[in-house]
Amino acid sequence: MKDPRIVIVGAGFGGLEVAKHLKNVQAKVTVIDGRNYFLFQPLLYQVATAGLSPADIASPIRSVLRRNKNTDVIMKRVVGVDTSLQEVITDGERFHYDYLILATGAHHGYFGHNNWEKFAPGLKSISDATKIRRNILLAFEAAEFESDPVKREALLTFVIVGAGPTGVELAGAISELSRRALTSDFRHIDPRSAKIILVEASPRILASFPEKLSLRARQALERHGVQIKTQSRVQEISANGVRVGSEEILSKTVIWAAGVVASPAGKWINTEVDQVGRIKVRENLSVPGFDNIFAIGDTAAFFQDGGLLPGVSPVAMQEGRYVARLIRSRLSGRDFNSHFRYFNKGNLATVGRSFAVADLGVFKFSGYFAWITWIIVHIYYLIGFRNRILVIIQWAWAYLTFKPGARLIVAQDEGDGSQGE
Repeated sequence: MKDPRIVIVGAGFGGLEVAKHLKNVQAKVTVIDGRNYFLFQPLLYQVATAGLSPADIASPIRSVLRRNKNTDVIMKRVVGVDTSLQEVITDGERFHYDYLILATGAHHGYFGHNNWEKFAPGLKSISDATKIRRNILLAFEAAEFESDPVKREALLTFVIVGAGPTGVELAGAISELSRRALTSDFRHIDPRSAKIILVEASPRILASFPEKLSLRARQALERHGVQIKTQSRVQEISANGVRVGSEEILSKTVIWAAGVVASPAGKWINTEVDQVGRIKVRENLSVPGFDNIFAIGDTAAFFQDGGLLPGVSPVAMQEGRYVARLIRSRLSGRDFNSHFRYFNKGNLATVGRSFAVADLGVFKFSGYFAWITWIIVHIYYLIGFRNRILVIIQWAWAYLTFKPGARLIVAQDEGDGSQGE
């Protein structure tokens, strides 16, 4: 008999976790992704704010799975799924599956205002990060020789929409960049005069954290000079800036960190999805009507204890390990009746240099020790020995000298910088 075929669409945190835990099964595993590298998304903001180069937070998928002798890596874009024939459709080829895992992730969503994207890029890819980095650095370059004070102020005003972990970390990093790293680089402007404005529709920043930690993060950002506007809903984004309520904020650099939408995977298999396109899965992460199709990570809407699990990497990784165990059990003929349950190990968010907030269940703390904890956790989960060493060196250099090492402006026609600068 032929070995069963397991197809994993998407090589993010969840998809790679499935593949790694199917290493020794008697099956043919195929991982399909539109790019050839795994991206450590929690550190994308560091690339966007010139703290790290793209190659520091990315690893080739083939390298990550090189010890999986039963696994093929296919770099193709998936355009659909034929559930009747059990085939994944790519731009040029079809792949049969006995088990299918959809781990296709998400991209930024603008709540029905898709025209805002060209004025306020989100942060989900290396291309996004290098574009944002280019916009930030070009704003300082343009301001250096701008004689009109109104235009100069707009160039030196940076607006981040959304105050979850990504928005908070971006705001803190841009503040560090302007108030520390760039202070001696310009002759006609003072980078410290830059305005960093964080806009959030809900009553507080870091809403997923306990209120006490949220307040401490806010105080830390305000010490860094960040202006925070909570309970403030964005009404319009244009080339001139942002309208928040009745207030017009002139800005040439707006960054979107307020929302995401899932990939079209739900449409591929014609199943029920939630309001942002996530597939509503069953207790074992399978898709209703398909016992051999699973959705994980940002592709899945999974409810636990009355609430929707967040779209964060620990959720995707635990879901990936669970699905791998379920498939291994089925292939070996063993019963596997336990339902998936997420174990929350905690949340971390950094706020500029030497300060973070940590919610680790019983232990809730902030400050320097939380920042060290944040570093240890992120270094631990970086894939590849080389990446860990490089990131440690980069952070140590930036900490000692206040000089991030990736302040290069890469033109759009030079590519996304994924080979490093």
